[in-house]
Amino acid sequence: MLSPEDIVGLPIEEYGFPGPLRDALVGAILDGRKTSTTSLVAQYLLDDEALPMVGDRGVVVDSSEQPVCVTEVTEVRVVPLAAVDVAHAIDEGEGYETVSDWRTGHEEFWHSPEFRAAMRDPNFTVSDATEAVLVGFRVPIRG
Repeated sequence: MLSPEDIVGLPIEEYGFPGPLRDALVGAILDGRKTSTTSLVAQYLLDDEALPMVGDRGVVVDSSEQPVCVTEVTEVRVVPLAAVDVAHAIDEGEGYETVSDWRTGHEEFWHSPEFRAAMRDPNFTVSDATEAVLVGFRVPIRG
């Protein structure tokens, strides 16, 4: 069970946007299917945030902004999208069995109106050269 002491001072981790996608991703984290995630270097640059580091912890919230667990980063790789491997795609826990399927699903998200609004660019797009941040994690504390 999460206690206030477990989460005090930890950054909030939001997967996707509130709604069905976030609920599915949080469910996959909680049941152990999701042990990796992908973001874009461009997101960190836009928000002037440092890239994650091994050992970093964060509080995962659900669509109601309620804390559900704590994650701890176990691996960080920065690679062009063209270099994402099938192991990472599978570890994302979304049912992808090929990098091609993973890429299609992620491009739908990255090219969505919500993501483009978050990037403050209505024409935001990704390419093979776009730098991705591949993060592996574990869940040491569950809600």
